Amino acid sequence: MSSSASTQLRRVGICGLGTIGKALARTLDDGRLPGLTLAAASVRDPANVQDWMNGNLRSPITLAPLHELARHCDIVVECAPAAILAEVAEPTLQQGKRIVVLSVGALLELPHLIDLARHTGGQIIIPTGALLGLDAVTAAAEGHIHSVRMVTHKPVSGLVGAPFLAERDIDISSLREPQLLYQGNARGAARGFPANVNVAAALALAGIGAERTQVEIWANPTVTRNTHTIEVDSDSASFTMTIRNIPTDNPKTGRITVQSLTAALRKMHAPLRVGT
Repeated sequence: MSSSASTQLRRVGICGLGTIGKALARTLDDGRLPGLTLAAASVRDPANVQDWMNGNLRSPITLAPLHELARHCDIVVECAPAAILAEVAEPTLQQGKRIVVLSVGALLELPHLIDLARHTGGQIIIPTGALLGLDAVTAAAEGHIHSVRMVTHKPVSGLVGAPFLAERDIDISSLREPQLLYQGNARGAARGFPANVNVAAALALAGIGAERTQVEIWANPTVTRNTHTIEVDSDSASFTMTIRNIPTDNPKTGRITVQSLTAALRKMHAPLRVGT
């Protein structure tokens, strides 16, 4: 490979400039991810983010409609509401390109995207996000996993507005002690709490699937951090892991989610790659 080919910048497009998208845009624009450059973004209301871009990004980028974003870049990063995943992922994968997906729960309902990536040579990348230990889970899945269970405790503010609560007219605003909201499999958790437990979907995809991965979701007014405990029993190892994530300005999103996304992109061109 020639030196010019090896140093060629890969163009990144970001779908959604919310808390995570803006943080990633600044990191790329500052040149803190070697080998990658910010080329484009897609947002619901371009006029609404123009002032932000003018004040925070040094280099101009293209604002493109969802279905055209992949034309302007080599890698698409999805940081948007789960409902639009297919709209941005399908054209990206049809072009045989990579898409980094944060709305992992939506992916459980769109298995054709995985088939599409297989057919075109594209790739769906799921960062570890607000979870931990996915390396261990994927390694265990090479053998036989007997069971996977995740228990999530979140501050009340991080769960308000979830479809599961709205459909059942459940009011958690005045809770004074922890309340179990959901107990079931990861598929049901992802459907009922699409903005809260993408971690459950990622865990399911890494391990034994959405039907067999068991999940509990608690609204807990006594905690200030999004807390996930994972228990895995397999023929190679049994392990328990707990992570307590500090939220961003958006109580539904942990700071480590942004950092995990950045780390996943950095690995694509790193001279040393650590982890499975």
